[in-house]
Amino acid sequence: MKSAVGLSARSAEIPATMLAVVFTAPNEFALREVPTPRPGPREVLVRVRASMVCATDTKILAGKFPATRFPHVPGHEFAGEIAVSNDERFGIGARVGVEVHVGCGTCDRCREGMYTLCQNYGKRETGHAHVGFTTGGGLADYAAVPIAALHMLPEHVTFDQGAWTDNLGVALWALERGRIAAGDKVVVVGPGAIGLCAAQLARTIGAGRVTLVGRGPRLARVRDMADEVIDAADVARLRGNFDLVVEFAGTADAARDAIALARRGGRVVLGGATGTGVALSGVDLSTIVLGNLDVLGSLANPKGVSGRALALLADGKVDVTSLTTHHFPLRSFADAWQTFTERRDGAIRVMLHPQAES
Repeated sequence: MKSAVGLSARSAEIPATMLAVVFTAPNEFALREVPTPRPGPREVLVRVRASMVCATDTKILAGKFPATRFPHVPGHEFAGEIAVSNDERFGIGARVGVEVHVGCGTCDRCREGMYTLCQNYGKRETGHAHVGFTTGGGLADYAAVPIAALHMLPEHVTFDQGAWTDNLGVALWALERGRIAAGDKVVVVGPGAIGLCAAQLARTIGAGRVTLVGRGPRLARVRDMADEVIDAADVARLRGNFDLVVEFAGTADAARDAIALARRGGRVVLGGATGTGVALSGVDLSTIVLGNLDVLGSLANPKGVSGRALALLADGKVDVTSLTTHHFPLRSFADAWQTFTERRDGAIRVMLHPQAES
C-alpha cells in the first residue's frame, strides 16, 4: 500500500504535510503547512537539513524570473538526506547536496554538457527542472529533487557545508570559464558568498595573487580570503593589472570596473547579473577591442563542476563555514529573511534548518 507520498514502504514515515516557505505573489511570502511533494519519475524525496537564503531569492520574490509561477516554494542552496527513493545509486538515508540545474538531456546544449542553457527550459514534460525556480525548492521540510541534481556528500562534509554545493560550483565554473592558470593575477569583484568562494578557489587552483574588490563593513571580516582586499572606491589604481577578472556583484558599476581591471589580452568573466534589468553603458568598446579582451558571461555550474568543487571542500581547500554567518529554524524565516536582506550584523549567508525545533 502506498503512503502519502508513495514510492516505497519506507516512505510510510513521511508526513502528508510539511512546513514550507511560500512565495505567494510578487513581494509577498508566508510560512505555511503544504502537502509534502510526491517525487516523480527519476526523482527522490530529500529531507532538508540545511537551506540558505540567496540574493537570487530576492529577485525571484520580486518577480524577475518569468519562468517562476506563484505560489512557489523557493530555496536552491540546500542539503539533506534521502527520505524516499527507488534508485539504488541514491538509497534512503544517503546524504546529498543539490545543484539546481537539470537539463532535458537531449537538446543540443545539454548534449554539450551545458544543461544550464537547456533549450527546453521550464518544460517539465521534457525532464527539465530548475530547482527552486521552476520547481519547488529546499526552504521546506522536504523537497522532491531530480536524481540528476544530486551529489553525494563526502564523508566529512556536514549538511551545513553541503548546502554550499551549488554556490561552490558556480564559483568554480566562473574560474574555469575564465581559463584560470597557475600564476595568474586574479581579481574578484564582489565580496558576497559566491565571490568569496571564487577568491578561495582561485588560490587553491594556483593563482599567483588574488585580490578582492568590494564595499561595506564585511570587507574587514574576509581579509584572510584573498592576498589583498580593496575598497571599490579605490579601484581606479588597479586598472589594467589583472590576467583574470571575475565579477559577482551584479551591478553595472561592477561590470564596468571588471572590464577596466583586465590587462591587455586578459579575460573578464561576468557572473553577477542573474536577473533582468541591469544594463551596461558607459564602456568605451575600444577598451575591449584594442585590449583584445575576452569578455565572457558565466551562468551557474554545468558539466558536473559542483562535484569537483565538493571534492575541494572535502579536502579543506575552501572554507564555507565562516561564510554562514547566521542560523535560524525554518519557523523563523521572517527574521532570517530580514537579517539577510538588511545585511544585519554583516550577514553573508543566512541558513535555515527545517528539521530544527524553534
